[in-house]
Amino acid sequence: MNIAAAISGPTVGATELAIAGETALCDPRGVLFFPQASLLVVSDLHLEKGSSFARRGMLAPPYDTGSTLGMLDGVLRDYRPRIVVSLGDSFHDRQGAERLPAVYREALLDMLAGRDWYWIAGNHDPDVPHDLPGECVHELSFGGLVFRHEPQAGSCEGEIAGHLHPGARIVRRGRSVRRPCFASDGRRLIMPAFGAYTGMLNIRDRAYAGLFAAESLVAYMMGRDRVYSIAGSALRAG
Repeated sequence: MNIAAAISGPTVGATELAIAGETALCDPRGVLFFPQASLLVVSDLHLEKGSSFARRGMLAPPYDTGSTLGMLDGVLRDYRPRIVVSLGDSFHDRQGAERLPAVYREALLDMLAGRDWYWIAGNHDPDVPHDLPGECVHELSFGGLVFRHEPQAGSCEGEIAGHLHPGARIVRRGRSVRRPCFASDGRRLIMPAFGAYTGMLNIRDRAYAGLFAAESLVAYMMGRDRVYSIAGSALRAG
């Protein structure tokens, strides 16, 4: 059965894939959804990155948290998941959750209410988010899948990770296109960064060496309103 066709509304533009035999949807907004488990995965929110920069004397518009939470709220309203896994670097630093303005804290608490929410510890936020519900873990196993922030070296069946902020580049008719992407070879998947102030690292970069089987690698590139499946052989460096 085509699960994208079986779910109304939110899956417009989403692409179906399988990871270690588990079927999921890649949404063009940068989340992964497992319909059978009603489980939604999001990675690298980097909330309060702007305020973190400001503390270090670097000027950045202070709108990243509001923008990121607004996008997240829309995703949650569409999919209505029972379980949410945030794959680490949910906050940009250890004090990020403490700096949340009251209006954003209340918005986040509304999103957390009535759901099983797992905060995976990241390299930016290794501690439990201050005064927020949900369970903080280093990794989470669910069926044949394992969720963690940083991908482990070598082949790892069923791993879903973040951290690397994958992006892909293709050239069509002389035009270069670079977009964030989900990267997968069917065995593991690395999530795109969801946060408003996050960049991307080309999956041809050596940081990804050994993580994927080259012949099976697919970049699920995020377009404006749909996800495009691009074979690894068509991807360019840079």
